[in-house]
Amino acid sequence: MTQQTVKVLNRAGIHARPAALIVQTAGKFKAKILFKRENEEINAKSIMGIITLGASYDSEILIEADGPDEAEAVQAMATLFENRFEEQ
Repeated sequence: MTQQTVKVLNRAGIHARPAALIVQTAGKFKAKILFKRENEEINAKSIMGIITLGASYDSEILIEADGPDEAEAVQAMATLFENRFEEQ
């Protein structure tokens, strides 16, 4: 299992466009990818789950992946957050 904590850096938070990018990227990996925030845990391959997570600017999210390509999956997810979902 690989984990990394990331912060939402784009001002609009995670809305439909970033959620779609997350799901599209997560779908490239075989690993099970979860996002954990406060008491919530959602599947990163579920667009509805990501949107209902309600992650706004400066929220912290724990990315957790388990599977054959878990390290690469976590790195890809973290890169999306670091790049502000290509919005800025």
